[in-house]
Amino acid sequence: MNLDLTGKHALVCGGSQGIGRAAAIELAQLGARVTLLARSREALESAAAALPQVHEGQSHAWIAVDMSDHAALAAKVADLANGKPVQILVNNTGGPPGGPAHSAKVEDYLSAFQQHLVANQVVLQAVLAGMRGAGYGRVINVISTSVKEPIRNLGVSNTIRGAVASWAKTLAAELGPSGITVNNVLPGYTRTQRLEQILGERAKAADKNESEIAKTMLASVPLGRFADASEIGAVIAFLASPAAGYVNGINVPVDGGRMQSL
Repeated sequence: MNLDLTGKHALVCGGSQGIGRAAAIELAQLGARVTLLARSREALESAAAALPQVHEGQSHAWIAVDMSDHAALAAKVADLANGKPVQILVNNTGGPPGGPAHSAKVEDYLSAFQQHLVANQVVLQAVLAGMRGAGYGRVINVISTSVKEPIRNLGVSNTIRGAVASWAKTLAAELGPSGITVNNVLPGYTRTQRLEQILGERAKAADKNESEIAKTMLASVPLGRFADASEIGAVIAFLASPAAGYVNGINVPVDGGRMQSL
């Protein structure tokens, strides 16, 4: 199986922590040069310095920018891509705050749309020429199982994640002829700061402790545990590899079997 990413350049959004950082590690272990993108300079510098270097000449970098500042985002990613064309793009952004769909403010939907779908579009357009020039492109969006089964009390997230999934499916048909695949990874309950946030919110709403909430959540997972971020990262790295060259336009759940749908 050809998993070699030597000579490929990967841009990983949200790469300073959680699933993004785990994906970056896996991509680097397969030989890719990795550029991390997030807001915090200190966290990025630390994460980039810790990435593996498995062959001579492999180097890693980072970009500090807010995904909601589209002008700065476009400029910084375009500058990166002009110097080092990007063949692998991992779109990964923290989820919107929880709450019911019906009571969310219009501004909440607009903000999430801008931070997720619009930011993804901005980054894609900045790197697309390099992918076409190489005849090799992998766009991997880290979204949520909510695109198949909406998650209670995540109304804004359910809505926006669904929009990103449809965007990706459309792109898969448009970009396939250029040798570019577009796929979505749908993480289940994964040990990240986002999971800690959800546990805290649900515990507060139910007036219970977090361990009780965790036990209830895991009761729906056949494997009986939360995922480690590295397990999501491994699936992302596979989709980025030559071995996944004929995988295009799909949603890949990595949820321990929690979802009931096919």
